[in-house]
Amino acid sequence: MTKTPIAVLGIDLGKNSCRLAGVDATGAVVMRKRMTRDAIVTFATTLPACVIAMEACCGATSWAGHWRCTGTRSG
Repeated sequence: MTKTPIAVLGIDLGKNSCRLAGVDATGAVVMRKRMTRDAIVTFATTLPACVIAMEACCGATSWAGHWRCTGTRSG
């Protein structure tokens, strides 16, 4: 995990793996990773509350519901 807090976590959804990019409050990129879908859930639980941004697709609706249940804002 990064030492700088992630303010926005961007997720590019894929079938088997997804790409993540985290930016801090100033907009500087502080993290870039490629993860499986299962690993994203585990990783996101280690983050402090942040905005999660995803592309608009049918899979994003399911992910947004998951993040709402964990108290994370998605957009």
